[in-house]
Amino acid sequence: QVQLVEIGGGLVQAGGSLRLSCTASRTLFRFETMGWYRQTPGNQRELVATITTRTSGITTNYAEAVKGRFTISSDNAKNTVDLQMNSLEPEDTAVYYCNVYDRYDRQPYWGQGTQVTVSA
Repeated sequence: QVQLVEIGGGLVQAGGSLRLSCTASRTLFRFETMGWYRQTPGNQRELVATITTRTSGITTNYAEAVKGRFTISSDNAKNTVDLQMNSLEPEDTAVYYCNVYDRYDRQPYWGQGTQVTVSA
């Protein structure tokens, strides 16, 4: 079992910044892919950004809507996966969820979610 705890959500004005952080209860080396997703009421959860670690290197992937504004990063020493969000827009308002795929358990794990609200 893996527990994921997210912090950093809140209310910010358009154009502002927030940093989300997700702390995993186990070492990040267990996880093939780590990422952030978001969900608004009545809609499906959508990918925001992922970071994949393989022997060949680290790969990041971003939704088109956040490219150039959001940056995902990980810290193996702290077991954290962060999402730096700049130039926030009201359309970024959502509950943001941390996700990892455990290569040994062969299943995904989700955090409890953190609310991000961007006012116009």
